[in-house]
Order: sequence, then C-alpha cells, then structure tokens
Amino acid sequence: MKFQGPKGTRDFYPQEMAWRNFLHDAWRRVSVRNGFEEIDGPIFESLDLYKVKSGDGIVNELFHFMDRGERELAIRPEFTPTLARMVADKANSLSKPIKWFCTPNLCRAERPQRGRLREFFQWNADIIGTDPSQEALADVECIFVLIDLMRELGLESSHVKVKISHRVKVRHILAKLGVSDDHMLGAFELLDRRDKMAQEDFIKAASKLNLDEDTVTRFDQICRMKYSVGNLSKVTEALGGDVDLSGLEAIDRYLQEFGIADWCEYDLGIVRGLAYYTGAVFEVHETTGVMRAMAGGGRYDKLVESFGGPSTTAVGFGMGDVVLADVLDDKGLLPADVAPRPDVFVIGMTDLAQQKLPGVVSQLRSAGLHSRFSYRSTRNVGKLLKEAEKASSRFALILDDQLENGIGSLKDLASGDQTEIKIEKIADHV
Repeated sequence: MKFQGPKGTRDFYPQEMAWRNFLHDAWRRVSVRNGFEEIDGPIFESLDLYKVKSGDGIVNELFHFMDRGERELAIRPEFTPTLARMVADKANSLSKPIKWFCTPNLCRAERPQRGRLREFFQWNADIIGTDPSQEALADVECIFVLIDLMRELGLESSHVKVKISHRVKVRHILAKLGVSDDHMLGAFELLDRRDKMAQEDFIKAASKLNLDEDTVTRFDQICRMKYSVGNLSKVTEALGGDVDLSGLEAIDRYLQEFGIADWCEYDLGIVRGLAYYTGAVFEVHETTGVMRAMAGGGRYDKLVESFGGPSTTAVGFGMGDVVLADVLDDKGLLPADVAPRPDVFVIGMTDLAQQKLPGVVSQLRSAGLHSRFSYRSTRNVGKLLKEAEKASSRFALILDDQLENGIGSLKDLASGDQTEIKIEKIADHV
C-alpha cells in the first residue's frame, strides 16, 4: 500500500528543509537584534484555552481529541493563547516589559489553498507589560520588527505595505455613521471580509446594518480610505473634521522617527477579525493585492487578564511561512540554494588513499570543516569531481600516494586552481 502525506501538510526534503532553516534563522536573527527572547510551549493545549480567547466557534477550526484521562485537548492553531497563559502563570515574577518571540508549528482544520495550509510555521513577536503611556511606541516597534524582517529578505516598500488602523477609532467612526451597538460586530466582520467581496456584494451586506442608502455609500468609501503616514489631518478632513484620531497621532510620529513611514499607510478598513484586539491593528499586504495578508497583529490589552493574570498591556503579531514564501517567489527573491555547502569533498585515488581516507575526513571534521566523501567504488576522478560539484562543495581534496608524506591536492571548484598542501594546513587554507 502506498501512502501520501495528509492533505494540507508538507514533506521537507533536504532542499525544502534548507529553506525552512534559512527562514527560521532570519526570523530568529531579526528577533534577537530587536531585543526579543525566544520561548515555546506545548504543541497541544486544553481545548478550553482556545475557547476562552475565541469562543466555542473555534472548535470547528481545530484538530482536537480526547486523551486517556478524558480531557479535551487541541493541537495549537495559534500561539497567542499559550503566550497569555504563560504570562498569566508567572506575571508577578517576570521582568517588564516582556519581549518574547517564537516560531512554532501550528495546525488548523481548514481547506488548503494558495497561501494557506493545515500545518504551517509562524513567527510571533510580542511586547507585554509596557507602561500605558508608551503603548504607541510598543505598537510601532512591532511594526518596525516586521519591516526589519522584510528588508532582511530583500523585500522593498514598493513590494509590500503595512496597513494600519485602530479598532476604537473605527468604532467611533461607525457609530457616527449610525451603526448601532447591535450591529457593530456585524460591521466589523463585514470590514474584515471586504477585500474578499465584490463591491456590490459589500454594499448589499452593508445595507443590512439598518443604514440608509447614502450612509451605506459613505460606509463603503470610508472603509476603502488609504492615507500615507504624516497625513492624519487629511484623514480627519475626509471624515468630516470631528473624529478624534489621538490614538493614531503618537503612532504617526513614531513611524516617522523609526524611519519606516514609506512602508506604511493608514487603511480604516483594517480591523482584524479577532474580537480581542483593543487598539491599533495592522496587516502586511503585498502591493498587487493578489495574496492574502502576509502578517497581522495589534494591541490586545485584555487578553492576559482573561486568562487569570493581572491587567496587562500587550501588542504583537504573527507571520506565517506559507504566504511569505509565495510572495518572495513571486518577486524573484526566494533564495535558489540555501543548503549548507561542504567545505571539502575528499577523493581517494589509490589503495593507500582509500585506506587512509576516513582518518583524513575525521581530521578535517575535527578542525570544524564540513567534509564529505563518496561511497561510490569508482576511482574515476572526473566522475568524483562531478559528484563534488553536485554537492556544491567549495573544494575537492584529491588523495594519492603523496598521502604518505601528509600531502594532498586541493582543488578550488570555483576557479579550477589546484595546489599541493599539507593535510594539517587545509583548515587554515579553507
């Protein structure tokens, strides 16, 4: 019987694994240089943990099961509930602010499509426990970290935009338009789905919020407004001049001071679908609009408290590996070969060389060199050099009877230059 991997999952052969390691190294490198510490948690949690955050409806989106003790558990679909649980558990002993990151594998029971799989990896970075007066600074630092990663991978501000909004301000705007509290959740859900809907379908759905035709049109216009950083006054003018945007003013200033204004824009239609966000929210979108959001996050000041911890400020984001890889591929920025390259490929051409080859390889590896050799029985140097080149080795060490004198021929496979060298000197030379 022939088996295949489960739908929506991936097999990581050496080339795919090399890319995965490359990306995780970039996530880790960027996180550390921005002052974040790495954490992780269990791959499964109590099912109730996810219900606390997202309600009973989340169950249909999870892979969940009953353990032998008849406890309901679920494989983690995201990391934020685990993060909140961990902070709540040791809130009094943790130094503030907390700056943590992780790169967990996650699973969601949903229909696989481009940019979305059932199993994936995600980069999370969160800042927790800052003074409330500094929340705008923490919000923008999170945005900066995202942009730092995109720069690291070769993306430019012409490729992607960080779209920023503020749930409290959007709520005030919707209330001024006449959206009642009873329909506010529906309005937010509609805003969150707007890019997946034709405009006529959006307007039709908006009309069900008990708004008149003119207000529905205005609602549609507002949710599609986009403004560059440094132009908040134009946002106020477009909204009629009587909307308080104070929650965005400090963010606007810090975006400019961090030097990332050209990467960002304000988009009042960004509200994020999760109800636990309490302030600024943001998403990273590829500028052509072909792909779904590459990353998203925002402020969630009440979540740790809901898990039994103290009232705690918090902001963070998540970035999945699947959409990011697709965008890099579309832009021609996906690295062609990120697999580790051997430093030296050792070739034995004589009986003596074959006999001594394991010792030479051991010596090179002990000196810190990535060293390989062939398991083929041939001594055809041309074929063995092709094997070395196929492995992307930097050098080939050809051993013959000169090995009695501790000497081999070291061939630079890029330039073709070849020189005799003492085996003990190879590490210094390479």
